[in-house]
Amino acid sequence: MAAPSRNTCGLMERSVRERVPPLLTDLYQFTMAYAYWRAGRHQEPAVFELFFRDNPFGGGFSLFAGLHDCLLFLRSFRFSDEDVEFLRSVLPPATDPAFFQFLRGLDCSGVTVRSVPEGTVVFARVPLMEVAGPLAVVQLLETSLLCLVNYASLVCSNAARFRLAAGPRRKLLEMGLRRAQGPDGGLTASRYTHIGGFDLTSNVQAGFLFGIPVTGTMAHSYVTSFTSLEEVWPQTLVAVNGDPEPVDVISLTKSWLSRVCELLGAEPEKIREGELAAFLSYAVAYPQNFLPVIDSYSVGCSGLLNFCAVALALCELGHRPVGVRLDSGDLCKQSVDVRRVFRLCREHFSIPAFDSLIIVGTNNISEQSLAELNKKENEISVVGVGTHLVTCTKQPSLGCVYKLVEVRGRPRMKISEDPEKSTVPGRKAVYRLVDADGHPFLDLLCLTVEPPPEAGLPLSCYPQGCDNSAVSVTPAQVTCLRQEVFTKGQVTQSLCSAAETRAKVQSSLQALHPRHKRLQEPDSYTVALSEKLHNLITEIQRGSSHGSNFLLAN
Repeated sequence: MAAPSRNTCGLMERSVRERVPPLLTDLYQFTMAYAYWRAGRHQEPAVFELFFRDNPFGGGFSLFAGLHDCLLFLRSFRFSDEDVEFLRSVLPPATDPAFFQFLRGLDCSGVTVRSVPEGTVVFARVPLMEVAGPLAVVQLLETSLLCLVNYASLVCSNAARFRLAAGPRRKLLEMGLRRAQGPDGGLTASRYTHIGGFDLTSNVQAGFLFGIPVTGTMAHSYVTSFTSLEEVWPQTLVAVNGDPEPVDVISLTKSWLSRVCELLGAEPEKIREGELAAFLSYAVAYPQNFLPVIDSYSVGCSGLLNFCAVALALCELGHRPVGVRLDSGDLCKQSVDVRRVFRLCREHFSIPAFDSLIIVGTNNISEQSLAELNKKENEISVVGVGTHLVTCTKQPSLGCVYKLVEVRGRPRMKISEDPEKSTVPGRKAVYRLVDADGHPFLDLLCLTVEPPPEAGLPLSCYPQGCDNSAVSVTPAQVTCLRQEVFTKGQVTQSLCSAAETRAKVQSSLQALHPRHKRLQEPDSYTVALSEKLHNLITEIQRGSSHGSNFLLAN
């Protein structure tokens, strides 16, 4: 799929500006910015890092997503007069009026962002983004950047897990808009589930903005709205072969229905006339896009028979039906029964098109039910997933955090009573070490002043989460994960389309060793610190434990 057109890119940027204005943040960001400004510290150079502490869903990896929107947000970041007037009304009355003039002139022209490429497989405690710039500005960006990355990365990772559960061949349809947490949640889910591995969406706006293929035909309400063949209009259809004479499609379909009932030994009195009318009405409207839901009443006694009759009529007229959707009951068993009937019709009536009919399964699909589906005999071609995909029911948040690591060129570290909440100080480079088979095996965090690791040369490092023992590793390849993506108010990397980022996801996942991709009990991936970084942490912790005598100083 091609990159977005200029018009589409403009729509996306306007969408980000409307969804994520600079006031979409927490009030304490402004109170801290004011205190910095009041103390004359607002222009001090500072560096923050954005990362998460644990891989989501009990899995072995995550996917980094949301960078595209972050960059558009940064490019358009500025406060309007209306914004500033509102802030004047909510900040404490003691706030110096000159601070509001300062806010009115703020933008991100002094901000630099270095980031892991969007769509990359990432791991807990590896910094995804480094945001550097004037202290007050980069502080104000915190909540918005977290909001843009947290859910996008979570739902993208969830989609990747569904893709792993489904296998590479089965098509996946995202259909969660009606179950999403609001319109923005639904739109974000459609975009990032496509990036994570879903093929299609039901969300029309997502197709418009992001170029995602959209699909959909009918709901049960359409089927149950019909009661009689008299409601079908028009009642004729023109054949594809060019014969201009319209064919009485109702009579043709009834003839085929009698033959199908005879072939299958079905009971005609159990067939629902309203369902047949619904199928016919839709087929007349879209003879090349006929894919009805067939379980509104009974799949075996009515829905499947009605579908076959209408589909055979369409084939006789040179049209090509698409398939059926199953939305209740035992999807695996029903799909096998449906495929058996398709094959019988193909052989008995010599209709090759019945070989290519697809079967769509939709019925509250979860990652677990999708994995179980793969273990059973089934003939499902496409799986539609909604609630469990877009709401991430197994884990509602990725838990990204945004932590200060340097001010005025000096490393800063949060030392918590909870070791899990301690941070890694200093401005860093991030390298991915790859083995001789092309699989990443370790992500190395180094201080930026250190020389990069070299392929083929051993290095000593300290894996996080272990005791303080060093290990020696020798990479076959080394990749720098960080790239500069924003500086001086401008995006410095080409913005990728959803399809391009999706391809990056698949490439990154393919390189990851299967043991890290297992949905259950995956092997932990190693994230390690360089010797210099480990020594810096030890030095800061030692200094902290000795306390301070500032109260005794003159």
